[in-house]
Amino acid sequence: MRTTPGRALSVAPMMDWTDPACRYLLRLITRRTLLYTEMVPAQALWYGRAERFLKGHPTEAPVALQLGGSDPAQLAYGAALASEWGYDEVNLNVGCPSDRVQSGRFGACLMREPQLVGELVAAMREATQLPVTVKSRIGVDDMDDYAALQGFVAAIVAAGCDGLTVHARKAWLQGLSPKQNREVPPLRYARVSALKDDFPALPIVLNGGIRDLDTAVSWLDRLDGVMIGREAYHNPWLLAAADARVFGEAGTPPPEREAVARAYRDYVARHGRDGVPVTRFTRHLSGLFQGLPGARIWRRALSEGGAVTGAGPEVIDQALAARHRAVGETPVSAG
Repeated sequence: MRTTPGRALSVAPMMDWTDPACRYLLRLITRRTLLYTEMVPAQALWYGRAERFLKGHPTEAPVALQLGGSDPAQLAYGAALASEWGYDEVNLNVGCPSDRVQSGRFGACLMREPQLVGELVAAMREATQLPVTVKSRIGVDDMDDYAALQGFVAAIVAAGCDGLTVHARKAWLQGLSPKQNREVPPLRYARVSALKDDFPALPIVLNGGIRDLDTAVSWLDRLDGVMIGREAYHNPWLLAAADARVFGEAGTPPPEREAVARAYRDYVARHGRDGVPVTRFTRHLSGLFQGLPGARIWRRALSEGGAVTGAGPEVIDQALAARHRAVGETPVSAG
């Protein structure tokens, strides 16, 4: 099995989803899988909003900070902040196709400007000792032939890129929503595999359409890593076996789901703030019992309990109790 330490398995950056609370929950399930922040606009950091965007929890590591932008100075500044704030990697987003991202001249539209992307990577590389990586598509619009992809990768390699994650679909910059861009363009895994032949020294991670560990592991003989996206959010327990199966920690037993829920409940109790709805935290728990009896009761209890004015972390206790009643289990002691 070919693996790159820390990058053999990762969870994709997802806007509005992979916030610090989500990352804390996932870290309770897997210790080794690399996690990513939401995409952070480099411009926001440039104007002094580091505390808002970069503050996390020490136990989240390893975590990569993903930046979006097209200004070399701003991205260099963001890369330097990544080091200061304790991140393990800094990643440049060259794959998001949303209109909002395009309007700021970053994301997937930058694939049309490989020379600029090389300049951005070089500026980030100068500003930090952390690995500087890129996340891209295989192309955009009608610029989707393999030669164009080769040229793009050659530019970032020449600039000092330490790794590339490729969503194996092209992006349509007009006419498709971000959701459709994750589903409509066909997956072309062979393109990503071919890149490994042409750039054997560059760590390459496959993203797109990977929904289980069996599929992920099957790619590790060919590529350096696999990134799982929304499936890891909707069904986070698929990561429970990752430390053993992907990272070779066979002697480490997986956690128990209820223990994870209770540990997360303690996190909510410590980090919930007045005025912040508890649903900002509990929404990440919805898929914890995915595929098990009582999963629907669990989700409903979280949703209904969180909607009560003034609700707090006790919502998680109530949801656990509701699920126990539904499936006839004896509750596990919280002590």
